[in-house]
Amino acid sequence: MKKFGSLAAVATAATLAVIPAAVLAETTQPVREVTEAAAEPVQINAGMMLYSSAGYRVAPIYRVTADGSPQLILNGRLVTVPASSLSVVDGKVTTALTKSEIANAK
Repeated sequence: MKKFGSLAAVATAATLAVIPAAVLAETTQPVREVTEAAAEPVQINAGMMLYSSAGYRVAPIYRVTADGSPQLILNGRLVTVPASSLSVVDGKVTTALTKSEIANAK
């Protein structure tokens, strides 16, 4: 009877070790699709308003560089915002940076 108990314990442990892998395999694909969709470049044009993640207006986009980074005139300076910080939220071009972070960038 001891052999059966230890055999049952090993079988249970093996089953529990396989279940998380199966669950992970099922959930990885949708996460990958969402991540790839979020990584798509944001379509921006000169004249569009750039918003902060808090929803505040930062400045209108003056022009767009070849790599898709918007340039703004902020406090009398031409400032480039990294394209990697951009997303579209409620139809608005939004950056993950704050206005002060953009203004203090060199």
